[in-house]
Parts: sequence; C-alpha cells; structure tokens
Amino acid sequence: MVKLDAEKLKKDFPILDQVINDEPLVYLDNAATTQKPKQVLEALAAYYQTDNANVHRGVHTLAERATRDYEASREKARRFINAKSTKEILFTRGTTTGLNWVAAFAKEILKPGDEVLISVMEHHSNLIPWQEACRQTGAKLVYAYLKDGQLDLDDVRSKLSPKTRFVSLAHVSNVLGAINPVKEIAEWAHAKGAYMVVDGAQSAPHMPIDVQDLDCDFFTLSGHKMLGPTGIGLLYGKEDVLNQMTPLEFGGEMIDFVSEQEASWKDLPWKFEAGTPNIAGAIALGAAFDYLDALGMESIHAHEQELVAYLLPKLQDIEGLTLYGPLDPHRRAGVLSFNLEGLHPHDVATALDYEGVAVRAGHHCAQPLLGHLGISSAARASLYVYNTKADCDKLVEALLKTKEFFNGTL
Repeated sequence: MVKLDAEKLKKDFPILDQVINDEPLVYLDNAATTQKPKQVLEALAAYYQTDNANVHRGVHTLAERATRDYEASREKARRFINAKSTKEILFTRGTTTGLNWVAAFAKEILKPGDEVLISVMEHHSNLIPWQEACRQTGAKLVYAYLKDGQLDLDDVRSKLSPKTRFVSLAHVSNVLGAINPVKEIAEWAHAKGAYMVVDGAQSAPHMPIDVQDLDCDFFTLSGHKMLGPTGIGLLYGKEDVLNQMTPLEFGGEMIDFVSEQEASWKDLPWKFEAGTPNIAGAIALGAAFDYLDALGMESIHAHEQELVAYLLPKLQDIEGLTLYGPLDPHRRAGVLSFNLEGLHPHDVATALDYEGVAVRAGHHCAQPLLGHLGISSAARASLYVYNTKADCDKLVEALLKTKEFFNGTL
C-alpha cells in the first residue's frame, strides 16, 4: 500500500487552484460531490471531440470506438466492485435511480404483512422508494435505530423476521460517517430469506468494495461522488436476481425483437438500458475508475482514516461544538457533521465560505435521522483524496474565527 501525497494530487484538479473570498479554496463538501481530475475531464472531452456516436447500433468507425469504450467502462466497473460478470453491471443516472429500480422490483414481490427493514440513518433516496413500495403493496416499513452514534446491531437482529423480504442500508452514513457492517447484516438477512440492498454512494469512493465478499444482492453507487461526471452511476445485481426483474423503461436499445403487438428484451445488462445512454458519462466514469485504481482503494481509505484521526479530536476540543456519529475514527469514514452552539448551520457554512472553506449545511436529505438526533440541520465537512492536514487545520481555524465573530455580535 502506497501512502498518498494529497498535496501533489491537488495539481490534477484544476478547480482546486482558485481563490474564494481572497482565500485559497479548501473544498470539504465531497459527500455531496467530488471534484474531477484532468484525466476525467479529458476523457469526457475526447469522446465528444473524436468519437461522438451512438453505441451498439452503427458499424462505422466512430460507433465502433464509442461502443468499445462504453463497454470497456462496464468492465472497469465490474473489476472495481469485483462483480462476477459485466451482466451484473447496469449503468444508471446514479444511486437514486438504482434504488428506485430495486424498489420497483420489490413491488412485484411484496404483499400485505411483508416487511422491509431500513435504518433511521438512510438518505431519502434509500427511504422514499421503500415508503412508496410499502404504501402500494401493503407491506410494512420497519426501522432500525442507533446506539452510540452508529447502527444498533442488536436492534437490527431483533427486527429481522421471516416477514422481512428486503433489507436496505447505507454502507456509510452521509451524515454520521458511520460504517455499517453490511457483510454481516447480509448474512442475517439471507438467513431470513430476505434480499440485501446496499447504498454504496458514500462507501464506493472511499474504500475497497467486493460485492461477492459482501454477498449483497444489490449495490448502488454514483459516479459524481467518486471523481466522475454527474448523471452516471451503477446498479449491481446478482445475475439470477436481475433475470427476474422487469425493465422500468422501454424503447430502443433494450429490445431484441418487436412485432406489432409484443416485444422481447435483450439479454443482461442491456435489457435495462433503454434509449441512448449517457455514453460520455460512462466513458469518463471509466477514467475515474482508472484514476482511483492507480491510487489504490486501500491507500485512499488509509489516507482518509488518517485525516479523520487528526481532525476528530481538534473538532472535539472546540467548546460548544456538537459532533454527530461514532467517536472512534476506525468506525467512521471521512464525513463529520456538527453544530456550533447558538449558531444556525447555514450561518456557520456562510462564515466558513468567507474563509475559503466549502462545507455543506442543511438536513442532508436525511430528515428522519436529524429528527431522531433532535436537530433540524447540521454543518458537514467531508474529506477525499486531495484533502490534507492543512485543509483540516484551516477548517478548525475558520470555525474558531466564526465562533469569535458571532460571540462578539450576540
């Protein structure tokens, strides 16, 4: 495992070389979206400049090159998460689309009396589709809750039953930073005959993923959270499960044969990809996989854990700052949500922006979790490969300045 040189990596990201409010930009909103290295930007531009054509349809040179690169990205995705086959890799618009596809499959299975188990920490994308699936089928949506800032595994086990048909959990919480033991939970779910669904939006960019080892039935991710473009993501599903699913969209590209009154679908994975796909996005996501593979996901995870271990105690030392999530740095990823006593999170984020520090503020699309925590919003700093200990110091310095400014005006 090679130690990352984050300061050197910054040079690959043109957007980071700028000044915000007379201060060098410190970008700490990576849980919302990550910045793009020049290698990804160049791959995106190269497709439109040299290979722009539709995939799977033409026999001319541009079409063949576009198809080659598009399907090469699918293979890169397969390797990145260690799926058995590219048949198990479906290109989507992102995590939200993937979870909606799974919930649509669930509607074909669920019936009154069945249960879907999620946690109170879920992003709305892994909550609302299940609310709708249960509402439309008469199934019951069951929640597991927290203990010591992380998922209460005893609560999970107690709520798994023969009625449980789906378990759907975030691998990493986008608010708490807590890393959930989804491999262990998948084993419990399968013992009850349930499908295991993993929201990997906050894990796939930050740690090694092996879907075969996790033994999940579905795994979703978003390209823009892992150095890729917006509007592209993946849904992984076990091949035998995907073969049971009906496509949600119908039209060109996904059909095998059409007569006046009926049609048949292509084989996996193409039966789920109707219409012209996000070809440029998929190819650029492949470049993002190349970039991350070159760094090494073990090295990325180690780098972020080092930053969390450095930053966590500094935040805890700030009087009046409440930190959410597990306090053990080994139990969390590089997501740190907090509030400063007496200050609205939006005011905190605005004040930090004056210092050139970009963080998130709001409910982070996790309102049930924030309600459970007894708050309506929080500020959030989130780390990635190009962040340094100097960035962490700048955040702490800016928070102390913010406290001093507002205390002087109250």
